[in-house]
Amino acid sequence: MLTPKHHPLPGDGMDAFFKAKSIAVIGASNDITKIGGRPVHLLLKYGYPGAIYPVNPKGGEVQGLAAYPCLADTPTAPELALVAVPAEAALQAVRECAQRGVKGVVMLSAGFAEAGADGAAMQAEMTGLAQAHGMRLIGPNCLGTIGVAERTIGSFSVALEDHMPQPGHVGIVSQSGNIGSYTLQILVQNGVGISRMVTLGNEADVDLADGIAALACDSQTRVILCCMETCRDGDRLRRALDIAREHRKPVLVLKIGATEMGQAAAASHTGALAGSDAVIDAVFRRHGALRVRSHEDLMELGQALAQLLPDRLPMGPEVTLIAASGGFCIMMADAMSEARLSLPPLDDATQAFIRRVLPTASTTNPVDASAQLSSKPETLLSVLSALQEAPGAGVTVLYLSLSLYSSRLRGVYLEALSQLRQRHPQRVLVVISRGPEDAVQQIRALGIPVFSSIDSAARGLAHLVRLSQLQAVPPVPPVADATPPARLPASAFQSEWGAKQALAAAGFSIPQEQQVQSADEAVEAAQAVGFPVVLKVVSEDLPHKTEVGGVVLNLADVESVRQAHARILSNVGTCAPQARIEGILVAPMLTGGAELIAGVSRDPVFGPVVMVGMGGIYAEVLRDVAVQAAPVSQGEALSMIRSLRLFPLLDGVRGQPPLDQEAAARLVAQLSEFAHRHRDQVAEIDLNPVLVRPRGQGVAVLDALMIPLQSAAPAP
Repeated sequence: MLTPKHHPLPGDGMDAFFKAKSIAVIGASNDITKIGGRPVHLLLKYGYPGAIYPVNPKGGEVQGLAAYPCLADTPTAPELALVAVPAEAALQAVRECAQRGVKGVVMLSAGFAEAGADGAAMQAEMTGLAQAHGMRLIGPNCLGTIGVAERTIGSFSVALEDHMPQPGHVGIVSQSGNIGSYTLQILVQNGVGISRMVTLGNEADVDLADGIAALACDSQTRVILCCMETCRDGDRLRRALDIAREHRKPVLVLKIGATEMGQAAAASHTGALAGSDAVIDAVFRRHGALRVRSHEDLMELGQALAQLLPDRLPMGPEVTLIAASGGFCIMMADAMSEARLSLPPLDDATQAFIRRVLPTASTTNPVDASAQLSSKPETLLSVLSALQEAPGAGVTVLYLSLSLYSSRLRGVYLEALSQLRQRHPQRVLVVISRGPEDAVQQIRALGIPVFSSIDSAARGLAHLVRLSQLQAVPPVPPVADATPPARLPASAFQSEWGAKQALAAAGFSIPQEQQVQSADEAVEAAQAVGFPVVLKVVSEDLPHKTEVGGVVLNLADVESVRQAHARILSNVGTCAPQARIEGILVAPMLTGGAELIAGVSRDPVFGPVVMVGMGGIYAEVLRDVAVQAAPVSQGEALSMIRSLRLFPLLDGVRGQPPLDQEAAARLVAQLSEFAHRHRDQVAEIDLNPVLVRPRGQGVAVLDALMIPLQSAAPAP
């Protein structure tokens, strides 16, 4: 029996939705405008080769097919069942499917978890039935599935009313039925072939991870377009993305709904800075998926990959631009530069060749071919060939503004592009053009991506370069959980002193410090630690000590220590009279270097998340931070640090010596491992600031805060 939800590995049992040799439609209707009528109509219209079993209590015929009063009456057990009955009858339909041995159910009906508590209870029972019988279930409240090559239609989408997609290599996984269906329709209109579409609805059983993994293992799919609203199971999503990377299937994700759930109540700086949307960005990067920010980019990039895959992704950011207008050349150069693509100059020989063919052309990069290109259209092939053969050439980008609308130029240009593909089948050429649409379709059919605007081309090329970089990053090995560590004591969550004691026991670099109970003890401690020193109040009621005057810095002698001790007690007594004071912390006043903030927060989906950023005002004012799901390796931690905008402060700026980046990376990795080991106890950790000293001198944790999970009971 499959007891826990989502017990199967991502993608298990999904073949029935695309390759079923028999399909039952429960709630089948003669009315092709109804949800129960449209799947039968579409299966017949597009020639589904398998058996179709309409199920209707009245029996008789449905759309010319023999209908069966109940599922048990069908001649054989169908592999796939489409359920299109009211919610109150749907649960019984699932029971019948389970008893009949159906492999997959598409629950098209609505009125379940999205409709309230009663619907959620029915959905939970339905899910339990499916899992107990090893039967996969998509939905409820979904638009279903399509296997294009097999003409296996488990959907009532209006995108199929007029035409069936051509078989191709782009797969679509969408939590939203309408977004998935719209994506399908636009791609089909643009001549892109489709392999599969999966829309998930309420995800009672089959979830986003199942859809991604199923398409990753599908021989017909080369690129996966994913429309994502939320993630319910972070571990399954990460595993699915790893499966896609193992099969070299790029995953493009349009993630909508950039929520900060769970962050509003964060008690630490880390919790306030490490938002959920930044976390999911980091997870995508780590597991090789590329996030796009608009539906238009998702579709244009998907179309481009359909032309370029499997082996023509641009490997670097170098682009060579050509247009028949100086103005368009400038616009292209601006857009490409803003997208962080580079425009290397052409070598002398290539420039000389272009000038011989087009004497008035500007032969730098961009190449302004001027009006000569339209007066001598036969030169396009030789000029493009020269650009693609140039030493160090990257992607060639051709802007065609009006040429394809000209009957004189269109045929010549299309023939030139066709010959260019034959001469240089492995080189990447990109065209920018708005049409006409039939000409754009012919160019795409040659394996040449076409973008509709200069800006979309720049974004698309930058995405393609990023995708090739992501695919080159080796997968992160799974974390093997060691023997559970000893539980942290309650004192670790009560104050800075307790947190530092726990961290020091785990091997963190904590300065020599002492907690004292009187001014005399403070003086003795200061003399032992060595002047100058810092005094701080220790209280579990005061996580942010500076706000109540509980910190005094740079105390250089005995008298200043006595005065500071009295001042702190007075400040706290005035500002927070109810605070319980455990003592005063005496610590060395360390200087020299730069301050980082490092910490851990708890994402509601992905669990412990490690964050690093520049300390002091930079963290909260500039929000210059990097995040990743814990644990991270030292190499990953170093990449996070180097991604900060203010990283030059660590790297030695204006003659300053470089700081100990390696030690900082070790600390971030160590912190992430600590949080992962103690994930059942720790909600947040805040190390702020961490002093990064000159290279070779290490780091020091100057302040620390730990916040327990509310459900965790720390050891006494």
